[in-house]
Amino acid sequence: MTAFGAAAQGATTLRIGLAEDPDVLDPSFSRTYVGRIVFSAFCDKLFDIDEKLNIVPQLALSYETAPDGKAMTIKLRPNVKFHDGEPLDAEAAKFSIERHMNVTGSFRKSELSSVDHVEVVDPLTIKLVLKTPFAPLIAQLTDRAGMMLSPKAVKEAGDKFGLHPVCAGPYKFVERVQQDRMVFEKFADYWNKDNVFIDKIIYQPIIDPTVRLANLKSGGLDLAERILATDIKDVRADKNLVLSTVPELGYFGLTINIKNDKAKGPLSQSEKVRQALDLSIDREALNEVVFNGEFTAGNQWVSPTHPYYQKSFPIQPRNVEKAKALLKEAGVALPVSVDYMVPKGTEYEAVAQVVQSMAAEAGFDIKIRVVEFATTFKEAQAGNFQIFQINWSGRIDPDANSYVFLHTGAPQNDGGYSNPDADKLMEEARAISDPAQRKAIYEKLTRIVLNDEPIIYIFHRKLLFGQTRKLEGYKPMPDGLVRVVGLKLN
Repeated sequence: MTAFGAAAQGATTLRIGLAEDPDVLDPSFSRTYVGRIVFSAFCDKLFDIDEKLNIVPQLALSYETAPDGKAMTIKLRPNVKFHDGEPLDAEAAKFSIERHMNVTGSFRKSELSSVDHVEVVDPLTIKLVLKTPFAPLIAQLTDRAGMMLSPKAVKEAGDKFGLHPVCAGPYKFVERVQQDRMVFEKFADYWNKDNVFIDKIIYQPIIDPTVRLANLKSGGLDLAERILATDIKDVRADKNLVLSTVPELGYFGLTINIKNDKAKGPLSQSEKVRQALDLSIDREALNEVVFNGEFTAGNQWVSPTHPYYQKSFPIQPRNVEKAKALLKEAGVALPVSVDYMVPKGTEYEAVAQVVQSMAAEAGFDIKIRVVEFATTFKEAQAGNFQIFQINWSGRIDPDANSYVFLHTGAPQNDGGYSNPDADKLMEEARAISDPAQRKAIYEKLTRIVLNDEPIIYIFHRKLLFGQTRKLEGYKPMPDGLVRVVGLKLN
């Protein structure tokens, strides 16, 4: 009795507050940023990234690309186990990658579309044989496409795998109550268990940022993501809290439904109407009003500080008269009525209201429709929107910020945008590894996309995390994910 009491007292639980409830906890089918935060605790990947965006080994020890760029050989870490005790060997790695590539509805398909097949070289070595050279492949394997799943668990659970996922990470899945909590316990046989110091992690989706911050202040949470920019001073003034900030890799934009708009509204029919909407938005003013000027205005899929940002296409200043002239040229009836779908959330809704008010001056009648976060993705895939206001958390390679949303038929191209010239450029950029050559290709792509405007890019967030001073070892990362290995609670 006493021994049990002592053990229970010594147990530590880390509580992390999320801004949304993730979609399915299955790496092949997940689309959400919050889902990726949760995966960090229980689904290790072949590779990871460090604070400087270098690619580092995780479940793999090393990789080698063939001289012709058409194969990648990966050596796996020995003695790794899945949470069900099954070994992570070359057969299991081959199975995981092939599932991401082939299972119906997988969002990893386009990320791995260059892979022709996977070969087992020896018990701890696999070879990815490619159809064409593919520069971003190693970067794709630092995210969900590189997450390893227990073949036994996948075969037993089938399409229900996401209800009880089994991976090879530091924590194992215990339970999930939708909209309430996800619970994970330390995995005793984890390959890096000597650096895992916390016994249990509970992720709690708390959509209201004011409530999320109140929970952090009261000790109900130990770490909270997406603190409001307007709450920065408040967090910094609290002696029990620490604020961490890091620029995000992704973008915040308006996806326009071009092909799947059932109403065939003016936005879907004319790029001039889309350009008019873009010109009606003052990005700097929006940043000041909603985010106290803490974020970075943008007009491309990478931020102005990114090496692949195209400086020859700077952000256009707001121009209401030109916007009106474009609407006149397009010959549309005014006001232009628009269905604008926005995920539920204080900042999301504030952005939508500012865009609504600015666009009204140019001749747009924007009708804001607030939808529960995970449901917005289902609505988007079904084509039930004219504008989908969405944040993309971003990846280290520019391909992953563009191809999946802009290429014809790509799985997250919710608006059905299709331009053969743009497709060709995205495919070319994937096959070349020289940064200067790739940047020149992306410059041509930027010209096309900024004319067609399938997505109106507005700004790039600064990731704001609040934590209790009792939490040690937390480092904010540019991908916004919480690495739980090495964390300690005093």
